[in-house]
Amino acid sequence: MVGCLTPFLINTLTLMAVAGVFNGFYLEGFGAALMAGIILTVVNFFIRPLLVLLTLPFTVVTFGLFIFVINALMLMLTAALMGSAFEISGFGMALLASIIIALLNMVLSNFIADPLSKGSRR
Repeated sequence: MVGCLTPFLINTLTLMAVAGVFNGFYLEGFGAALMAGIILTVVNFFIRPLLVLLTLPFTVVTFGLFIFVINALMLMLTAALMGSAFEISGFGMALLASIIIALLNMVLSNFIADPLSKGSRR
């Protein structure tokens, strides 16, 4: 059960962090952050793998950097589905946010979520 909630919680936390730092990345409140976390998790689970597969040659040529573009597109799709509760000022902001969110996801997953899940198995 915790494994299913971890990506959602991490996405929600990172979205709130980015919204707190950048003016061009707006979340209406905590409820909007929760909803955006749910939508982003679902979009990343179903749509992102298909896009990664379709753009694999381009991703290889760019040494994996195109993944940030795909992540930015997933953020923009999430914002479009959320309406005025979640707004991103443009693709540049989405790209910057996707880079920061990827870094925050890595830190939260590796240093908080993984140690907690390993500790609960004992």
